[in-house]
Amino acid sequence: MLTSKRGLIAATLSVACLFAATPAFADETDPPSDITITGTAAVVSQYRFRGLSQSNNQPVVQGSMTVSHSSGLYVSVWGSSASSNNFIDSPIDIGGTEIDIYGGFAKELGGVKLDVGVYGYIYPGSANTNGGQNSNYVEVYGSVAKTLGPVTAKVGVYYAPAQKVFNLNFSSPTRNNTYVYGELSSGIPGTPLSLHGHLGHTGGGFDYYKQYIDYTVGVSYTWKALTLDASLVGTNISRSDVGNSTYRYRPAKPVGVVSLTAAF
Repeated sequence: MLTSKRGLIAATLSVACLFAATPAFADETDPPSDITITGTAAVVSQYRFRGLSQSNNQPVVQGSMTVSHSSGLYVSVWGSSASSNNFIDSPIDIGGTEIDIYGGFAKELGGVKLDVGVYGYIYPGSANTNGGQNSNYVEVYGSVAKTLGPVTAKVGVYYAPAQKVFNLNFSSPTRNNTYVYGELSSGIPGTPLSLHGHLGHTGGGFDYYKQYIDYTVGVSYTWKALTLDASLVGTNISRSDVGNSTYRYRPAKPVGVVSLTAAF
């Protein structure tokens, strides 16, 4: 697990340094390229995915890179470290590392931004904690977003068809999963602050003892390429839903999450 974390940190820092050190050889009069490469590197107080802790409520490092074309096509890779202790401290153990690879098509039409694609979740160490079966899975997704004044509204859905990962959830016999969500975000005029909110619903093979709702509300402060975010993240899962078990409730309880992200 430690090796995986160090490897992910090294890869993230290497990519960031590479882009920071690359000189701009193109002539200022050259037309803009059809291809754009962007990325992020972040330190986060804990990794929460759809309201549930994926890092045993411990800090993580994360990084991403996206290659996009002016046509609207794009491909991205995202990674995060995570704690792994063979389910001793948490019922959610993703094996120490997550790497996501996804791609799709995003375009604005008539003031509405459409985004559709395929998302793959890879957990290199998960087979070590799941008796030889990994937790990898694939989803298809789609969303629409509209900006009205300073406010942007977005709704979307992720659908995971039947696949082996659902063998690992003994609390749900469902062989697929649907995640629907809505988001609102807005910058505060005249300030570097922005507000954001997220509400989602998980139903199917990824239920956590029941179909559940997750939420996030937070504020971000941006200075140049750096963004500091503080958010409240939680679910509607109660202690009674998990048999009054602190062990089972801990990944789902509401917590404050702080992150510092550098964009390049």
